[in-house]
Amino acid sequence: MEVVIVADARAGGELIAGAVAQLLRRKPDALLGVATGSTPLPVYQALAREVDHRTVDTSRARIAQLDEYVGLPADHPESYRSVVRREVLEPLGIGMDAFMGPDGTAEDVQRACDAYDRELAEAGGVDLQLLGIGTDGHIGFNEPCSSLASRTRIKTLTEQTRVDNARFFDGDIDQVPHHVITQGISTILEARHLILLATGEGKADAVAATVEGPVAAVCPASALQLHPHATVVVDEAAAAKLKLADYFRHAFANKPDWQGI
Repeated sequence: MEVVIVADARAGGELIAGAVAQLLRRKPDALLGVATGSTPLPVYQALAREVDHRTVDTSRARIAQLDEYVGLPADHPESYRSVVRREVLEPLGIGMDAFMGPDGTAEDVQRACDAYDRELAEAGGVDLQLLGIGTDGHIGFNEPCSSLASRTRIKTLTEQTRVDNARFFDGDIDQVPHHVITQGISTILEARHLILLATGEGKADAVAATVEGPVAAVCPASALQLHPHATVVVDEAAAAKLKLADYFRHAFANKPDWQGI
């Protein structure tokens, strides 16, 4: 696992957008796994600037959704399908025909989960998966004590996650669904490159547990330690509890430019 400490969220967004742009230059039809929430917005904004400046071509890129609320209509403004369309597809000039995601309105939810796993595999797998992290260490919606061998499935959200997400529903927790479809940890680990972005002091404990703690289901993000190409990008606030922060800074500062992240 590589840990990169940046000055702030904007710097993190630009660094990751640069990695995505490099991937698209090598593989124009790359399958990009995207996360939702406020944390990854600087990535999408930086990538959109590259598109506007014509330094990267996203016309053949494909987009895969990480998770989806169960029961929200696809056209609900806070369904993750709508969020991805609004925050990723439209700014990058990518059509819905290049998008894939689980069906949160399916009558047979588990069948929809299995179908999405197959769709990802048949598409050749995710080339780069962008991840956020919850204050409790969850990735996707794999809440603490999720199986590290889990596949795409339905999960019940913790009360803390619903509280955290209420800001997207006018502050009303009663509007936040109790259930989601999420790629499982094992599914996530199949992506060729994982990049986790964390910003703010509220994520410091989760980042420390992910990077320096044991691999344990109680901190689902710690499974990234098992991946051959995982990058954790954090701002100074989110890095505040890392014991090896100085080493991480030294290692990145002395890394050959050609390696990228």
